Amino acid sequence: MNRLDLSGAALADPYPVLADLRAEGPLVPSDGVLLATTRESCDAVLRDRRLGRIFAPRQPEAEWETFNWLHADSVLDSEPPKHTRLRRLVAAAFGRGHVARLAPRIQALCDELLEPAGPALGDGTWDVVTSYAEPLPVLVIAELLDWPVADRHLLRPWSQAIVKMYELAPTEEQQQEARKAASEFAEYVAALADSRVGGDGEDLLSDLVRVRDGSDRLSRTELVATVVLLLNAGHEASVNGFGNGLASLLAAPGQQAAARDAVQDPAQAALLVEEMLRHDPPLQYFERTATQDVELLGRTVHEGERVAALLGAAAHDPAAYDDPDTFRSARTGPPHLGFGAGIHFCLGAPLARLELQTSISTLLGRTSHLEVVSQVRRPTFVLRGYESLVLADA
Repeated sequence: MNRLDLSGAALADPYPVLADLRAEGPLVPSDGVLLATTRESCDAVLRDRRLGRIFAPRQPEAEWETFNWLHADSVLDSEPPKHTRLRRLVAAAFGRGHVARLAPRIQALCDELLEPAGPALGDGTWDVVTSYAEPLPVLVIAELLDWPVADRHLLRPWSQAIVKMYELAPTEEQQQEARKAASEFAEYVAALADSRVGGDGEDLLSDLVRVRDGSDRLSRTELVATVVLLLNAGHEASVNGFGNGLASLLAAPGQQAAARDAVQDPAQAALLVEEMLRHDPPLQYFERTATQDVELLGRTVHEGERVAALLGAAAHDPAAYDDPDTFRSARTGPPHLGFGAGIHFCLGAPLARLELQTSISTLLGRTSHLEVVSQVRRPTFVLRGYESLVLADA
């Protein structure tokens, strides 16, 4: 029986459903999957090395060939020893000062994106998702990879088409769009990577090419999969993390004024970002598969059995957070699980945090008192976010 019924109003607000599941226990069986419902159980699922991130190729494989290897050869969907090698190589390239060097550019991009909104926010309305939250991560990742300016418009449509496959029941049309996007995206990245061979570029793609062509190397498909993952995971999480977090902030009495004070202090601004990611997580559901029989919180998870961490349920667990349904800009306590835990902890977390801290600080610094005029949720659960969030500056 499917216990995760998120039809109708529950899709817009899944937290009552998640609370009911959590009340049944830390591990709840549902339609062939064990649902982890508390922070403790979700953390255990994400950290236990015997619960692997096992990618199941989509069928028929001839139709899904590119989509399948984009996932099978990514660090997210690999397990040791392959995961260990990929993560070490990708982390080495990613860690060469790329995030630090982007800080001034991220600030400049935030300023540029907010400039046209000045008159609208002063005396009108403005959609913060379509005009600010969506374009910013694409521009940042394009800068990170030194993506050709003329083709940057391709990135978000490719990403959106692929990530719709992560929902629990994608339609046939969405499956067709995902296959097409995967093929086009992979072909473009492979050609772009080849154009960087022998160059002295300082961008992340050039660094990854040098890793690919070095003695301890990434394969051709592993490099392409890494770049596609960087956009799909990093971009969607940043867009939805900002939109969800801002909506939570603006709905919480008295918190907008507190946040405006907080962003003046980097340490307090960092706490604000963590609460934005905790209160309404952009990623709600993350699966693992038992590679052997595992004892987990007093229950045996049998080899081959799937376990899903319900990250929204973990984020609202009263055993972990005081008054968890309330948004507090200066909340302290256990770290949220939005970036995962264990060996699959998100490599892009420092970049995502920098983007969110810069973008929310810049927005609050340029406005007086934001109010939500209208909002439209995406009809999705796994990747939770807004299609639009229209604001006025009162």
